[in-house]
Amino acid sequence: MGVSWTGFCCWLLWLGFCGAQITFPLRVSSPPTRAQWGPLLNASRENKQNAPGLSLASEPGGSINFLAMVDNLQGDSGRGYYLELDIGTPPQKLNILVDTGSSNFAVAGTPDPDISTYFDSEKSSTYHAFGIGVSVQYTQGSWVGVLGEDVISVPKGLSSNFTVNIASIIESENFFLPGVKWVGILGLAYATLAKPSSSVTTFFDSLVNQEHIPNIFSLQMCGAGLASSDRGGSLVLGGIEPSLYSGDVWYTPVTEEWYYQVEILKLEVGGINLNMDCIEYNADKAIVDSGTTLLRLPQKVFNSVVDAITQTSLIRGFVSDFWTGGQLACWDKAEKPWTYFPEISIYLRGVNSSQSFRITIKPPLYIQYILSVQGSMDCYRFGISPSTGALVVGATVMEGFYVIFDRAQKRVGFAVSTCADVGGSQVSEISGPFPTTDVSSSCVATNLLREPIMWIISYVLMAMCGIILLILIILLLLPRRHHQDGEVNDASSLVQNRWK
Repeated sequence: MGVSWTGFCCWLLWLGFCGAQITFPLRVSSPPTRAQWGPLLNASRENKQNAPGLSLASEPGGSINFLAMVDNLQGDSGRGYYLELDIGTPPQKLNILVDTGSSNFAVAGTPDPDISTYFDSEKSSTYHAFGIGVSVQYTQGSWVGVLGEDVISVPKGLSSNFTVNIASIIESENFFLPGVKWVGILGLAYATLAKPSSSVTTFFDSLVNQEHIPNIFSLQMCGAGLASSDRGGSLVLGGIEPSLYSGDVWYTPVTEEWYYQVEILKLEVGGINLNMDCIEYNADKAIVDSGTTLLRLPQKVFNSVVDAITQTSLIRGFVSDFWTGGQLACWDKAEKPWTYFPEISIYLRGVNSSQSFRITIKPPLYIQYILSVQGSMDCYRFGISPSTGALVVGATVMEGFYVIFDRAQKRVGFAVSTCADVGGSQVSEISGPFPTTDVSSSCVATNLLREPIMWIISYVLMAMCGIILLILIILLLLPRRHHQDGEVNDASSLVQNRWK
């Protein structure tokens, strides 16, 4: 099928109006280790009831109602997916962004021009301030706050209260954005990334410890093919809901417990391997992050993907600003540009390290509808962006899958999401297993200068400076020797000056 060039047009619409794009990749005591149950491929659905350590959402227990958590999220990838929480006594209902790429639980503690409400700690009889300052810097935006604790409940799924550490945001920059409906962030990564230190117990660790639920949560994000919708999704705390996915769950190990860091072996565009050294995909890190809007690729990988798309697609001569996010591409409403673009596949190492599996996103996930122009044209953006460091599997990919964060087993699972369809057609696939003989035994680069270690180095240098300063002070306070009759010796100022 040929391209209708009369229907194709690029509109110079800088993505200022797309300020809805949210990027929050940033930074729990280690979960208990259990024997791995199941190799690369999870047991078939009829055997799930007997899988050791697996908690199904259809089996509620205690104060947790797993089924009530289905459809408990609102939002979309552009503005973020958020969960309603009751905070404090009496409860204050607030919408909180769900972010698997950070570890702090923080809410607006003062009024802000971009949000309609905030958490007023003075109105909560159960709030306890620690008086400890905390600040967090994200890829986009930052905030400064004060650490405290209060009681929390999850209206959709958790009937009882539990106590959590909460940061009240008192100042922020480019964090709360115009049009967003959330007023805080729920960091679900490991405590290694928590600020001001990893000793801060995270929200999910508190829930696991106090409510005795399994150390696992799962996430379905249902914004595929939609623009600024409230189709929402589901955050299942403590289990897995079988109705939210089809087929089997495929697991990849968490290579390091800070972010949900995984190992990517290779990328394919239109079924053609990019043939890059797998270290390139993991050179800084490769993480799964619901708080990042797009699929972010290291610059070299991004360039290769764009080159491969232009070579395999039916589109020629696209301006560079479309690929870098500076322009939208618009087509006649009667056309669907997705037919012109290739599928993109990401290979992840399996729990069995000699095998891998492939997650595939189809064009509706990365050629994303944004708006209509003049009632006759639909405009789209490129849902992949370059990164100066990490490869981030963000909402562009996650909206195609039901993603399981199995912290107890140190792995992340992927299954085809039941809401990942556009116009009745599935926009994601999973297949495998595949041998890993064509890739290195380890694609994760050794990087000793991770942030926690850099903090340690900083503290050591500060301590050394302190010791040197103390020695200098002591030397200044020691009584000086006085010399008679103008005698000049090695300690005199004359000799010292000559030696300088």
